[in-house]
Amino acid sequence: MAASEATDRPHAEETPSLHQRILSDISERILSGEWAPGHRIPYEYELSATFGCSRMTVNKALSQLAKAGLIERRRRSGSFVRRPKSQAAILEIHDIKTEVQALGLPYRYQLVSRRIRRASAADVERLGLAGASAIAELISLHIAGPRPFCHENRLISLEAVPDAEHQSFSETAPGPWLVARIPWSVAEHRIRATGADAGIAATLDIDAGTPCLVVERQTWSADQPVTHVRFTYAGDSHTLVARFTPAQG
Repeated sequence: MAASEATDRPHAEETPSLHQRILSDISERILSGEWAPGHRIPYEYELSATFGCSRMTVNKALSQLAKAGLIERRRRSGSFVRRPKSQAAILEIHDIKTEVQALGLPYRYQLVSRRIRRASAADVERLGLAGASAIAELISLHIAGPRPFCHENRLISLEAVPDAEHQSFSETAPGPWLVARIPWSVAEHRIRATGADAGIAATLDIDAGTPCLVVERQTWSADQPVTHVRFTYAGDSHTLVARFTPAQG
């Protein structure tokens, strides 16, 4: 199966500020596993000496890391590594890039494979198609910092979105592309837990059998099926959140 890869990169290299260097250094140590959950982050005065900057700069960076969920700050005890968790609203069409950036981490998108083909019986059922029409099948990987964040498996009905047949998706993730291209009128979310099979485990860099959170989304434009997507996250790195009010009347 052919594969292609694309990365969101700035057009020009920029010298990172001290604040950015502190964020990057601590984030990479946490996400690489060098600093495990519970590890105490060096005190502010130690980081000030290491990076040659003021404690105010260090405090600002640590506050941002705490807000992103990478560390927790305890009064009189210092700062400690916590497992980063992203939060996604169950009832919203969310952008994974926004999720990752909310953690204070750089985002990358990688297209693993793209196929244009006739829908199988399983695809017809999954998408809710009237018959075996043409579809685009896309497998992608979303990356947060140095680590895989989410595996995406998506089917797009080419009857509903014919332009998708000629879109490479090598640089643009299909989700934001679809939202900008075709209005959706109805969406359905299904959420379940599963153990990572060998393929997902290798892609997400986790052990086979690791609990994973699977979010499946189906969208329609009027009564026409548009896309079905399956997002798979390592279970300890993602949280789904819904806020609602009592029904009126």
